[in-house]
Amino acid sequence: MKGLKKWWLFLAIAALDLSGLIWNPDVALAAGRSSRDFLLEIAGILPPVLILLGLFDAWVPRKLVEDHIGPDSGLKGAFLSIMLGSLAAGPLFAAFPVALSLQKKGARIGNIAIFLGAWAAIKVPMILLEASYLGLRFSLLRTGLSIVGILISGWIVERLVPQPSGTV
Repeated sequence: MKGLKKWWLFLAIAALDLSGLIWNPDVALAAGRSSRDFLLEIAGILPPVLILLGLFDAWVPRKLVEDHIGPDSGLKGAFLSIMLGSLAAGPLFAAFPVALSLQKKGARIGNIAIFLGAWAAIKVPMILLEASYLGLRFSLLRTGLSIVGILISGWIVERLVPQPSGTV
């Protein structure tokens, strides 16, 4: 029974989807197809991410992470977190295992929030595409405002969430 506790949300959504077959089968089938497609996308992306994380864990010493984006990293750590997040590739859900790995290696909690924000909002290829469609001025302004918002979010997270001990 304890094992089912971890899966309560998944089971509740599955039950709702199945009960939807009674009231509106077309919508329930569309929801099922959407869920299947998303799970297939995750299944295609997550294994390579986990392999890279294994290599990261093996090759990158904890001291390196602590020195550059750890508790005493200051603005340098925030800048590096933005760079890491904006240069990374892949969908946002791939960032969370990376963030957990950074946490285990001693990264500062605010820098983890900054890394996630940058991954979500500041992708270098997307900035170039955005500039070609919406103009360089718009793209630079949006990116600058995003950076300010991400830094403020990191600061807020730093104040509201206690720094983890480094082990999960």
